[in-house]
Amino acid sequence: MIFKIKKRNGKIVDFKKTKITNAIHKAMRAVDKGNVILAEKLSSQVVKILNKKFAKRIPTVENVQDIVEEVLIKNKLAEVAKAYILYRQKRTEIRVAKKFMGVEDELKFLTLNAIRVLQKRYLLKDISGKVIETPGQMFRRVAKAIAKADKKYGQNVKKTEGEFYNAMVNLDFLPNSPTLMNAGTELGQLSACFVIPIEDSLKSIMKAATDMVLIQQSGGGTGFSFSKIRPKGDIVKSTKGVASGPVSFMRIFDTCTDVMKQGGKRRGANMGILHITHPDIVEFITAKGDGNSFSNFNLSVAVTDKFMQAVKKNNNISLINPRTKKVVAKVPAKSLFDMIVLYAWKKGDPGMIFIDEINRKNPTPEVGEIESTNPCGEQPLLPYESCNLGSINLANMVKDGKIDWKKLRKTIQIAVHFLDNVIDVNKYPVKEVEKITKANRKIGLGVMGFAEMLIQIGVKYDSNEGLKVAESVMKFIEKESHKASIELAKIRGVFPNYKKSIWARKKQRLRNATVTTIAPTGTISIIAGCSSGIEPLFAISFLRNVMGGTKLIETNKYFEKIAKERGFYSDELMNRIAKVGSIQNIKGIPKDVKRIFVTALDIKPKWHVKMQAIFQKYTDNAVSKTINIPHDATIEDVRKAYLLAHKLKCKGITVYRYGSKKEQVLYIGPAEKLEKEEFISAGAEYAGGCPSPLCPH
Repeated sequence: MIFKIKKRNGKIVDFKKTKITNAIHKAMRAVDKGNVILAEKLSSQVVKILNKKFAKRIPTVENVQDIVEEVLIKNKLAEVAKAYILYRQKRTEIRVAKKFMGVEDELKFLTLNAIRVLQKRYLLKDISGKVIETPGQMFRRVAKAIAKADKKYGQNVKKTEGEFYNAMVNLDFLPNSPTLMNAGTELGQLSACFVIPIEDSLKSIMKAATDMVLIQQSGGGTGFSFSKIRPKGDIVKSTKGVASGPVSFMRIFDTCTDVMKQGGKRRGANMGILHITHPDIVEFITAKGDGNSFSNFNLSVAVTDKFMQAVKKNNNISLINPRTKKVVAKVPAKSLFDMIVLYAWKKGDPGMIFIDEINRKNPTPEVGEIESTNPCGEQPLLPYESCNLGSINLANMVKDGKIDWKKLRKTIQIAVHFLDNVIDVNKYPVKEVEKITKANRKIGLGVMGFAEMLIQIGVKYDSNEGLKVAESVMKFIEKESHKASIELAKIRGVFPNYKKSIWARKKQRLRNATVTTIAPTGTISIIAGCSSGIEPLFAISFLRNVMGGTKLIETNKYFEKIAKERGFYSDELMNRIAKVGSIQNIKGIPKDVKRIFVTALDIKPKWHVKMQAIFQKYTDNAVSKTINIPHDATIEDVRKAYLLAHKLKCKGITVYRYGSKKEQVLYIGPAEKLEKEEFISAGAEYAGGCPSPLCPH
């Protein structure tokens, strides 16, 4: 009897017949032939031959695969044998490519692009740049480092390490990039988001720039409000000179980020915010109009309810000098709003943050007022606050076409525990950050793979049913994550600023001032093999720029599976789809399949905004969601989206009209070519959402 098998790396492991059965069944499904009963029968034949041939020695994986091919052909299953051989060949090519990148993938199920991203950004390297850990070892490194916090509270560190490791290695939950990069290393900075305050003084401005550099060096993103800086032309008493204004000082931060991104683990990203009443607001709105300036900044205007009402009533608003607090001008609110809309349509900036809504939901109003957010707007933070983010892979929370609520609940509990531990083991780059982060203990648990969840349960993204699923899922996550935070508080205590929080008034003893956030999940989505955040799919099939000029056709695995099961799959079809990304106008694809496989540009702006608003309803912090619109969308489309976002109580909005920026990591058009055919192409680290390279993927 065969009990052991030799893997390709030489390791001897237990022989499992079920793996043969599964491989044969997978090949059968690919050509719509046979069933699991036949696969079981065939695998028994394979085992019988193995027992005869290898009675006194251990077979290799290749030996087993050769016999599988023989058995399939002997049973006159030529099509199944071909599918099995092609799959085997494809796996060999992927193994060779992974080896070429210098990565040993002992997990096997990670995609080639996931390995490329891990190799470039996450896996530890020696002094010469050679990768010195595997993906599994990376997850173990992170789990071990984060679980250590349990010792402080008398909890079982080893048990916690196992739970953290399993959640990550199964791709059910992943923390933000700095945690994967830095946990268990000397650097040890684990937070994704920071807001740095800027007062109206040169000393404050330069300190903020220094703090930004230290944070970006470790992989964090930074947000700033420049609203307190006196306007251009105002007096500078100490020198009797004239102030240059906030937009001028923003260039210092932009230049510093340019320098830092050459040596950092990922491109630095900033959020620049200016209040709608600042006298330099027009200069700020138009700051990125030339397409070249402030390439390291996302820009958002902080608008008030009063301003939005003035827009609707066509009233004036006052521009106020922040130094003197005096009104310097009155301007039509509608003209400013129209300008914001125009430049958002032209260049993708500025977005809007609805600052009154943000502060209405400020969990610690007695501690301070929120003025800014992180680079993608999902994390409103007090001055010097940081936040630790992580996302649950909703694509993995479906079983037999239904949402697996039990698994989701367990994953939420593990994730909240994980993120709270991060606050304790973190090495903070700036002392002020450590102080307020530990005082409020904000965490941000979010999601990714929402589009694939909807596909698996057969629900259209842009539909009322899609909104209902979103509501039930996020309501559940909010409820269970708050429960998990309360349970932690019973063991560890509430956050120090609890008595100054809304939770004290509600008599809910949470461990964390905030628990949920919907973040963009660029590179961690690539690792998990799912869509970004709550974004729809950006394409069904496309050309992926994987590494050093290598380009591969990548097709959504759920679409490919359905196409094969229902008999309309072909390489020609995949190539046709890869030229346009969408399947809506391609003949030969059933209507019910077209209904659930919609892409970002298939969806009207109002549905993007509605989806964001539904998730925001059950999210403590904010929601990062890009309102993607096609190149031929009108200025009026943008205007309606901004007005709807405010009406539905979103905390902010970002609109991206395809092609509105010079640089983008998604291309739909006649530039990329493969064998003289034109294909949609996406950068190696693009998972959906904002296609600008500035978004911190």
